Amino acid sequence: MAKPRLGLQLYSLRDFETTEIDFARTMERVAKIGYRTVQVSGIGDIADDRVAQITSDNGLSIVATHAGWDEFTGDLEALIARHQLWNCKHTAIGMVPKEYLNLDGIQQFKRELTPIAERMSEVGMTFSYHNHSIEMAHFDGTPYLEHLYAQIPGETLRAELDTYWIAAGGGDPAEWIRRYPGRQPLLHVKDMVGTLDWEPRFAACGSGNLNWPAILSAAEEAGAEYALVEQDQFYEQDPFEAVTRSFEFLKAAGCPV
Repeated sequence: MAKPRLGLQLYSLRDFETTEIDFARTMERVAKIGYRTVQVSGIGDIADDRVAQITSDNGLSIVATHAGWDEFTGDLEALIARHQLWNCKHTAIGMVPKEYLNLDGIQQFKRELTPIAERMSEVGMTFSYHNHSIEMAHFDGTPYLEHLYAQIPGETLRAELDTYWIAAGGGDPAEWIRRYPGRQPLLHVKDMVGTLDWEPRFAACGSGNLNWPAILSAAEEAGAEYALVEQDQFYEQDPFEAVTRSFEFLKAAGCPV
């Protein structure tokens, strides 16, 4: 198997994507860094056809999105149409509603998700779940996230594991990636660094303390399709410099563009 293809989660640059003009400028800068694939999330109110045109004009492919749960339950056909316009087959939810964050809630989520995932499968789309650290809370001695993937089958729910948030919740990102072979079209990659303020921080890939040789080896073994750079906060660092640093590190580590 090959290492996952390198891309950028656009949520990282959300402050530079609030208008169509800013979005176009940002996509030009993203392409100049060397990215060729992006995940759409956190952008401003920009018409779908303009998003498609601007990304295409810059040689960028939209390979994934994030959408709110209400978009799936409210107007699934509109969501599907948007993804077909973008030629995008992967989407994910950033987090379930809080009332689902218990064992009974998993069953409710499963009941609601199943027909949605079946409809998406009919048009060649996948639905993934993106974790934060909260899903590492234990129920009956087992992390919620493990219960989630055990109780909902892979054809219904795929995994979009996040390396930082797995580590923040006390897990080993590489070990978690290896748990779900063939079930991970998307992987969020970001680093974690300690501080003298006793507070972990988000960091560009390769500039923190996560074990990237193990993570990338596990991603390759699991068949992850895309490694999507995401950095939630940048502190005093320039965001474009940070996503460039992640790109250069991961490309040098063997991730194809």
